[in-house]
Amino acid sequence: MRRFVSIPIFAALLLGPGVGAAQDPGEGETVRAVIVASKPFGESYLLGEMFAQLLEARGFPVERRLGLGSTEVAFGALRTGAVDVYPEYTGTGLLAILGEEPRGTPHEIFRRVSAEFRERWGIRWLPPLGFQNTYAISVRRATAEALGLETLSDLAGAGPDLVGGFSPDFLGRGDGLPGLEEAYGLRMGETRSLLQAVKYEALERSSVDVIDAYSTDGFLARAEVMVLEDDRGFFPPYEAAALVSRRLQEELPGAVAALTEVSGLLEEEAMRELNRRLEVDGEPLTRVARDALLSVGLLADAGSIPDQEGLRPRSEGLPSYLWERRHETVQQTLRHLLLVGLSMFGAILVAVPGGLALERSRAGAEGVIRSVGVVQTLPSIALLAFMIPLFGIGVLPAVVALFLYSLFPILRNTFTGVRDADPAAVDAARALGMTPLQILRHVRLPLAAPVIMAGVRTAAVINVGTATLAAFIGAGGLGDPIVSGLALSDPWMILSGALPAAVLAVLVDAGLAITERAATPKGVVVSGS
Repeated sequence: MRRFVSIPIFAALLLGPGVGAAQDPGEGETVRAVIVASKPFGESYLLGEMFAQLLEARGFPVERRLGLGSTEVAFGALRTGAVDVYPEYTGTGLLAILGEEPRGTPHEIFRRVSAEFRERWGIRWLPPLGFQNTYAISVRRATAEALGLETLSDLAGAGPDLVGGFSPDFLGRGDGLPGLEEAYGLRMGETRSLLQAVKYEALERSSVDVIDAYSTDGFLARAEVMVLEDDRGFFPPYEAAALVSRRLQEELPGAVAALTEVSGLLEEEAMRELNRRLEVDGEPLTRVARDALLSVGLLADAGSIPDQEGLRPRSEGLPSYLWERRHETVQQTLRHLLLVGLSMFGAILVAVPGGLALERSRAGAEGVIRSVGVVQTLPSIALLAFMIPLFGIGVLPAVVALFLYSLFPILRNTFTGVRDADPAAVDAARALGMTPLQILRHVRLPLAAPVIMAGVRTAAVINVGTATLAAFIGAGGLGDPIVSGLALSDPWMILSGALPAAVLAVLVDAGLAITERAATPKGVVVSGS
């Protein structure tokens, strides 16, 4: 319901692991990696990791793209073949994707989504995993007792005096808050958008009074949380299942068969316990997923899957944890630099000549610059999501989105710097008989260099921060541990991405400050460097 290179290396990064032979293991040829995705909340991570480990145990190489930003992002990636499988829920498929009314038994809803997805997109729902994870509306037990809340109908009466904290998906979906407003007449006094990982903390701290939860949430075991009864039966069945792409069915039918092995083996109580271990106790994702597969007999022993970083005990203290992750951090930093470097290079190539051209014909220049600046008003994750239908997921859509975000500061500063270059120096150049092009090249542009570089520096620092969101569309980088840490309520994991990103922003700005001083003519004062 609910993440200067050579041409061959660059091509490999853009194309990702999907390039390879379409053969199952044992046929004597290289098998391409199966791309396993998830959405950005704990249970989806857990199911995605279970799919990945099961495939690896059956001999299939796997590329993990866990933590894609939303249902729309994950399904869009599956529909275009950018990913091969991710865990989904039948109620989500019916309402959020097909846009149909939540009516019918679990079996009827599964048959409906299965038939429609196959007919429209060639996408297959594998048999359900064995449990439902429906939406649940939760409040503090103290709030429920004080206001006499037991059902959602009771909540509708008290809603105007309460603050709701809901996930972004829940705020906009027909099976979320809009549907509750229609079915129960529920109106909250105030509504806030909160990530799944922080909603329970916000509830416990009384920052909000009501949250959306999932029926298998590990946090529901806490005594201070109470689930309200859906007395009008609004929420539809949400049976968990693996959703697989047309491409995987055609190229690797053995992988589809392997994923089917887990169907029907997971019970709701067991999933709640697994989620508790992951989200409340903070156990490593790979260990919990491995234990889940062992418990249902799909792994012979712990040695059936490759050894992974997350299976080793965490060292004491944040510095030790960061040291343990140093190899992953280096790889993520290099990917982050690739995203920032390619997008900034493209933005400079476009925005600097564009600013010079606008200065030569100033009529309408401000309108053009403001139009480019409109991109800055779009939420970063929304712009990244817009790229998926055009470019899929991964490096390419992230680079395009970051390129668009970088244009405005460079374009604005180039135009302003050249336009406002020292009038006295420009007049002196004209008096000497220099042509407009000579004046631009030898007077205006050198004088504007500090202003242009200031725009480049601003764009670069913003770009480093924005690039962390690229993890929501599977582009990697330092956003990966941030997104994963938010989903898994792991502050150390968040810091393992946030701290290097902050250091990288400082280093990039410092490096560009040196470049700015080198590009500035002698006698021109550079402020703030």
